[in-house]
Amino acid sequence: MPELSILTAAEIRRLVGFGLAELEVVEEVYPLISGGEAVMPPIMRIDVAESNGEIDVKSAFLPGYPGIAIKVSAGFFDNPARGLPSLGGFMVTLDALTGIPSAALFDNGYLTDLRTGLAGAVAAKHLARKEASSVAVLGAGVQARFQIEALMLVRPIERVAVWARRREQIDAFISETAERLSLDITPANSAGEAVSGADIVVTTTPATEPILESTHLQPGQHVTAVGSDAEHKRELGPSVLERAVAVVDARSQSLRLGEAHWAVAEGLDPDRLVELGEVISGRAPGRSSTDEITVCDLTGTGAQDTAIAGLTVERARAAGAGHLITT
Repeated sequence: MPELSILTAAEIRRLVGFGLAELEVVEEVYPLISGGEAVMPPIMRIDVAESNGEIDVKSAFLPGYPGIAIKVSAGFFDNPARGLPSLGGFMVTLDALTGIPSAALFDNGYLTDLRTGLAGAVAAKHLARKEASSVAVLGAGVQARFQIEALMLVRPIERVAVWARRREQIDAFISETAERLSLDITPANSAGEAVSGADIVVTTTPATEPILESTHLQPGQHVTAVGSDAEHKRELGPSVLERAVAVVDARSQSLRLGEAHWAVAEGLDPDRLVELGEVISGRAPGRSSTDEITVCDLTGTGAQDTAIAGLTVERARAAGAGHLITT
C-alpha cells in the first residue's frame, strides 16, 4: 500500500536551512526554467480582500526530479497585529513516476521563505560585485532576515542598513538579527538613506506603491526585488529597470505580475529582460562592469518549490524523520 510521510514545521527546520547544498538546489532550477525544460503552470491566486490576504498555488515538474511539489502559500498581511506570522502554508509532493502523494510538508511557509532567501543569494552571486559587503534592506520582516542570512553564503557581508515603515519593526529586526549573525546593523530614516552607499539593495515588502526610486540608485549597486508577486504589488519606481541590467526569474511570469510588467507598461523594451537562468548558464551576460546597476525581479517559481521540497523529503527519509501513514 502507498505510504505518505508527514513532516511538521519543527522537523523541516531541522532538516534544511542556509547551507551550500540548499543554495545549489535552488540555483539549479533557473537554467531549467530558461531552457524551457521546467513544466510550470501559471500561479493560481485567490484574493481575500476583507482579510488583506491572498492564497497562491504553485507547482512545477522538473525532468529528472523524483517528486513534484504542489504548494499552497497564504499571505495575510494583518496577521502581525494579531501576533501571527504574515506568511503560512504547506506543500504536498507527488511521486513523479506514479503521481501518488509521497509527503505532506506542514512547513507554515518556512520552505517558501527559505527558497526565496536563497534565490536572492543566487541573484547576488551572479549579479552583485564580488567585493560587495554592505546591504540595504527595505522591509523588516522574516524575509528581510532570510535575505541577509542567505547573502552571507555568497558575499562577505559586514554591514546592513534597514528601513521599514514602522520603527518598532526596525528595532525588532536589529534586536533579533544583529547579534545572531554578528553583523553591524543600523536603522535608516528613509529608503533613500538606507540605500545610499550600499552594495546590495533588497526590497522585501508587500508594497503596492514604489518604495525604491531610480534617484536612490548609485553606480555599481545590485538590487533584488522580491515583493512583487501579484499584479497589484510594486516596489520599484519608474525607470529603475530602465537604468539597469534587467534580470527576471521567469520572463512570462514577471511580465504578468512582477516588477517587469510595470516597467514594460511604462515603455521598457521587453527584449531587454534577461532570465536569471540564462545568466547562470552563460547564455546571456549579467554584470559586465563594476559601474553597472543590476536588478533581479524575483516573483517566486513553482520550480523552486519542487526543488526545495524534494531536498527536504530526501533528507527526511535518510534521517528517518516524519510520521509515516498508509494511505
